[in-house]
Amino acid sequence: MQRFIEIIKNIYSIEELRKRIGTTILLLVVYRIGAQIVLPGIDSVQLSELSNRAGGAGLLGVLNAFTGGAFANASIFALGIMPYISASIVVQLMGIAIPYFQKLQKEGESGRKKINQITRWLTILICVVQSPAYLYGLSALGVPDSAFILGKSPLFMTSSVIILVTGTIFAMWLGEKITDKGVGNGISLLITVGIIANLPLSFMQEYISRVSENTGGVMLIVIELVLWVVIIMLSIMLTLAVRQVPVQYARRGTVGGVNENNAFGSRQYIPLRLNSSGVMPIIFAQALMFAPPYLGRLFGDSNIGTWLQANFSDIFGLWYNVLFGMLIIIFTYFYTAITVPTNKISDDLKKSGGFVLGIRPGKETGDFLDKIMSLITFPGAIFLALLAVFPAIVVKLMGIQQGWALFYGGTSLLIMVGVAIDTIQQINSYLLNRHYDSLMKTGKNRKNIS
Repeated sequence: MQRFIEIIKNIYSIEELRKRIGTTILLLVVYRIGAQIVLPGIDSVQLSELSNRAGGAGLLGVLNAFTGGAFANASIFALGIMPYISASIVVQLMGIAIPYFQKLQKEGESGRKKINQITRWLTILICVVQSPAYLYGLSALGVPDSAFILGKSPLFMTSSVIILVTGTIFAMWLGEKITDKGVGNGISLLITVGIIANLPLSFMQEYISRVSENTGGVMLIVIELVLWVVIIMLSIMLTLAVRQVPVQYARRGTVGGVNENNAFGSRQYIPLRLNSSGVMPIIFAQALMFAPPYLGRLFGDSNIGTWLQANFSDIFGLWYNVLFGMLIIIFTYFYTAITVPTNKISDDLKKSGGFVLGIRPGKETGDFLDKIMSLITFPGAIFLALLAVFPAIVVKLMGIQQGWALFYGGTSLLIMVGVAIDTIQQINSYLLNRHYDSLMKTGKNRKNIS
């Protein structure tokens, strides 16, 4: 505890870091306030059914968690930052298939600015499509017609679409400002804060269920918390795990006034991550999991239609999670293949005078790195799939409340872990630059020798 207090004092003593943390907190508070502001023309008192449906553990519950409850509140931030995430994914995929985007990726800073601008315009386009769908879908989600004070008139629809689009753009701006002026990745922090906002309520519901209803008592709550900590630690291991490939670099020396390569140069490593795809396979798989229930409705009351709707509408069901896990494994290989260009790594290594010991530079090095990626991706994909379906396991085996179970794995937990690690690493860089021990290092603080 004493070391923790010393680290907090050190953070506060660095003026730039103190301002960045303050800016981050302020902008996150603005986002959380906006998530509570209901769209003009909607009676917030009559949104209880929407809150009940979106507050559950179904697909709507996952979407509501990502928006920090704004979806269930019919808030001005109801669409959250997800349209921007969708646009970023589309642009990233186009960078693989479309030569124009591949060219932009090679143009450095100017190309990155153009890609960001295209992403913003695509975000607006997605919002324009999703906003009317959200407004018309409120009735199907249990919001009575009387909740629309002005009715679904053209005036209400037009103004609400403009507000929802503006809300998403403003949230995107907040995220970019946090990245530039604050600490951590702004977009990821907005999602994380929304997820964490649901944590206290979910835990209290679980606590009341165990203690008040006498279904396990405090001891089972303690066991659940210990299990939760273990899952978090495993998630951290999955996020940080790397396979280091030793690389030898030729060192240039001067002999008789002539530069020559010295074969005994410095040795470094190529860090190949066990999970190079992050949470993207889970996001892609979740997007596809909307398809089976939809196909079931198309088949109607037939045997296959009934089976599809019965087995793939429950995110904690057996068949849902079997298919979900298989899709995650497939998408992990797919996304790793497109984001880790082993041939390009091999070419860059050759140009910089580096080589893997015992492997010829060029194509053989690329094949060697590709083989390693294939070997380490398999356990990474299995681990990621197990982590994604673990909430269903604890619901079935331990009877944990569905809302609380969502924090035992899946996208929510991986996002929280990834954002926490990224933020801590940024804070560490400031501390180490000022000759202080980092947050993840034991021992006494070093003296400021500047």
